[in-house]
Amino acid sequence: MGSGNSVNIKNLCKSYGYRKLFAGLNITVPDKSVLVVLGHNGAGKSTLLRIISGLVPATSGRVEVVLGGRVLSASERRMRMGLVSPDLELYAELTALENLEFFAGVRGIPFSREAAGELLESVGLKGRGRDYVGTYSSGMKQRLKFAYALLHDPYFLVLDEPTSNLDEQGIAMVDGVIRRQREKGIVILATNEPREVSYADQTVSLA
Repeated sequence: MGSGNSVNIKNLCKSYGYRKLFAGLNITVPDKSVLVVLGHNGAGKSTLLRIISGLVPATSGRVEVVLGGRVLSASERRMRMGLVSPDLELYAELTALENLEFFAGVRGIPFSREAAGELLESVGLKGRGRDYVGTYSSGMKQRLKFAYALLHDPYFLVLDEPTSNLDEQGIAMVDGVIRRQREKGIVILATNEPREVSYADQTVSLA
């Protein structure tokens, strides 16, 4: 890996009490590639992605996120990752632009309404930035989650069920996002959708 950028999962184990989700996971995700995580509901796909994102601790083992040849700290990892997840809470009482401005403030990154408007347009929400998110359909909310994930131009993009609630145009948007991200960084994606396996440079299946 000449670029010095990778995600390295080393002997990873996660248990909840006596229930073991997975154990002994060893995966290296090299630069400019896509890892697709497969498995039935409850197998631990979302938990694995949360561990990789630094949101949930592993029971044992570790995840090293390497950028420029250096292992990122937990806080640095969160700043360099974008996450699309069913667990991401959007604020229904705010507009889409206000949601993005709030998230930018939380991350401590500059916010431009013009740039945010362009980002919303890129995910298929042109002209909807001033609409309250409470009026959005489930598909529009999923598109807004992508805008949130891409707000800080992340090097690592983590996607949990990325095409959930999306129509054909939305799926095409996701295709474009993954293609562009793969050209510049790393994508890790969890899915039960057979068509999404085609994104993969490598796969891992959780029992």
